[in-house]
Amino acid sequence: MVAALEAGVGRPDMAKFIRETEGARTLAEMESAVQKAVGTAGLMIFLRLDLGAVLRKETGLDSPKIVRFLIGNPLIMREMARHTADVGSYAPVTILVDERPDGVYLSYDRMASLLAPYGSNAALAVARELDSKVENLLAKVSA
Repeated sequence: MVAALEAGVGRPDMAKFIRETEGARTLAEMESAVQKAVGTAGLMIFLRLDLGAVLRKETGLDSPKIVRFLIGNPLIMREMARHTADVGSYAPVTILVDERPDGVYLSYDRMASLLAPYGSNAALAVARELDSKVENLLAKVSA
């Protein structure tokens, strides 16, 4: 599942991506850098954390396998932030892939549910579109 998830999203060299986006002279240049970085799902990996590694070191076993991905799209975040800056507390989103004895689990907190308390219908509309992208990706990964 981890390989399928990584295959469905962009995996840019983050140092290069930051240089390109921060060095962009125009909005069009910045948007172009983002478009090059996202994958087929319109999303990219900002960070991959192997949370299970600490537990495996402790036990010496091959499990548990727990991987946290920070995934998103800066252009989508921008659209939500236009309406509520609080989106910065939640974007990029977290997807957790957790291998347990009874199977592999995918966890994701919907952006719309996280932004609902802020009362911005415009931000919620964009959040729902993001949730749809993430949920479509997760459906493909788990098929």
